[in-house]
Amino acid sequence: MQTFKTSKSRENILSNIRKGLNEMPMPIPFPEADSLKNDIFAKSDLSIEEIFAQAFIQLGGKFVFCDNEQMLMENIVALNESRGWKQLLCSDKRLLHLFQNNKLNIAELADPAIEKAEACITDCEVLVARTGSVIFSSRQYMGRSASIFYPVHIIIAYANQVVADIEDGLELMKKRYGTELPSMINLNTGPSRTADIEKTLVVGVHGPAEVFCFYINA
Repeated sequence: MQTFKTSKSRENILSNIRKGLNEMPMPIPFPEADSLKNDIFAKSDLSIEEIFAQAFIQLGGKFVFCDNEQMLMENIVALNESRGWKQLLCSDKRLLHLFQNNKLNIAELADPAIEKAEACITDCEVLVARTGSVIFSSRQYMGRSASIFYPVHIIIAYANQVVADIEDGLELMKKRYGTELPSMINLNTGPSRTADIEKTLVVGVHGPAEVFCFYINA
């Protein structure tokens, strides 16, 4: 490994800069920003769940409201039958057991070796209402790949996972994991899309072309 020599005068200058930064920390550029947060975005009479659903749908997602897990299973069975999927994967082991306990053998456990499945069901960490985004992490089973690898992504979320904004989502993650945050936290916003080629919008090139969110009100 090559070592570069530093002149004495240059080192003196850098030393003085470090000392000055330590003695005189830079102030926050806009300290009033936090107090103005509630005035930046338009107020809404909708519930936080409705705000998320509205934003999620505007981004091209498909939102499905379920009163309970029984309705969730019925809706996924109906979706699977209507699409005629040959292979439906599920990375949420708890939900997979729920299907199996109800003798609904429509899904199998997600596996990185399975590349040609039409759809994959995953859980999530957080739903962000304002942006209609979903937060995933590496703590989830196949958390780095299950949400982006297959043509159709089906997200399962519960009422206690919805927050107002991104910073609220990160705070929820900190409370959940403490000082041991996941090594990867990913913010997904709608189906995959790109306009890199001739400025033409194309959906599903770098990820799923369709994203469903089954929201369980429990």
